[in-house]
Amino acid sequence: MKQKKFGAHGVDVSVIGQGTWYLDRGDRKAAISALRRGIEAGMTHIDTAEMYGEAEPVIADAIAGLPRDAYWSWGLFDSFILVVPSLDLVATRTGKSWPRQAGGGHYDPLKPFFEPIAAAVKASAPASTAPLPPSPVIAEIQWAPKASILHLAKGSDNWPLTWADDDAQYTSYGDGYGFEPHVEKKLGMGFARITGGPGNFRATNLRSDAERTGGGAKSAKASGILMVNGVLYLWVRNVGNAQLLSSEDHGKTWQWGFKIETAFGSPAFLNFGRNYAGAPDGFVYTYSQNGPSAYESDNGITLARVSKDRIRDRNAWQFYEGLDVAGRPIWTSDITRRSDIFSYPANCGRIDVVYDAGLRRYLMALAYNHEGGWGLFDAPEPWGPWTTVLHRQWDVEATHGYRLPSKWISTDGLSLILVFSGLKPNDAFCTRALKLTK
Repeated sequence: MKQKKFGAHGVDVSVIGQGTWYLDRGDRKAAISALRRGIEAGMTHIDTAEMYGEAEPVIADAIAGLPRDAYWSWGLFDSFILVVPSLDLVATRTGKSWPRQAGGGHYDPLKPFFEPIAAAVKASAPASTAPLPPSPVIAEIQWAPKASILHLAKGSDNWPLTWADDDAQYTSYGDGYGFEPHVEKKLGMGFARITGGPGNFRATNLRSDAERTGGGAKSAKASGILMVNGVLYLWVRNVGNAQLLSSEDHGKTWQWGFKIETAFGSPAFLNFGRNYAGAPDGFVYTYSQNGPSAYESDNGITLARVSKDRIRDRNAWQFYEGLDVAGRPIWTSDITRRSDIFSYPANCGRIDVVYDAGLRRYLMALAYNHEGGWGLFDAPEPWGPWTTVLHRQWDVEATHGYRLPSKWISTDGLSLILVFSGLKPNDAFCTRALKLTK
């Protein structure tokens, strides 16, 4: 998109702007989608006016989750100029003053538009620019057609997966009734077992003493699952911050272990092959957004490890602190000295990491938000250095929770299955095939 200098300060904005007349009427979801597509195409000038209706809240929803540094000038009759430097974004508004509520605060009229932006103070890279250089190994992703997406266990989401010693995959779902035939009541955290290949798998609900009721953040939910030496390990979030569970009978009964109460709001295990086969060393690795909540996007991803023989021992866990002068990772038992292995300010949400043995690369699926923004990154080691395979090139809206099951990766590492969920019709166990090209 061609850019032009805007005003005396020389901010670059697109020569084509997006008008917002009647944006607040009709299909709000379609309006938000149209704005986002324009921004992603490089249209960084958004025009509003009093006569256009209540367009500003729609704009706020459209740009929420994108890089959110913001500056504004507010003047007569609630006229303003809003500038987001990291996006080269300029929004202007003129017209009559917005209505006030008796006893309301001075800034209340601006909150529907400004609050989601001003609440975040750290800038990030432009939405159209990947945070890291392209992968030296993977050239592109080819997706199966959208019509081929399979939707099972409708009404249930989440779906961390691991490949177990009995050749089945074990998973956990949230806020639903699981696979058909459904369980009798809605569960905040339920369990399931999946057998077979990606084209002919069979899924059944697994009843467990760790089932929880409740919805959303009010219920414990699984964020990562792993089998090592015949024992299932489960990270559970929404319990301030995360707690480790273990099961020695394939998920029927669970022991509740220690908590991590600093950061690690949504931890996920690094998965290898069947029953942890193919792991290159004697450690188990856990990744998480570097913050306390699975419902917010943070600035980076942090990493921890533990000997695979001491997973249940909190004192045995170590945290990534950085690299030494030779480029080797430094590990510390002091969680307060942890460092990020990946940085993308205000865009680091829920995560899934798997080793692709065919390519000898670690693949990290990272949700930027809960609205369909995500990326896929690869690295030669669990701690990096990370490069970009995919960045926001995704044609399914309102999705979250992206998983790449290790069992469903082809021997050459090029054919995979993405498991994801989201809002209806994708509030389900959704699968979509993909091919990587070198």
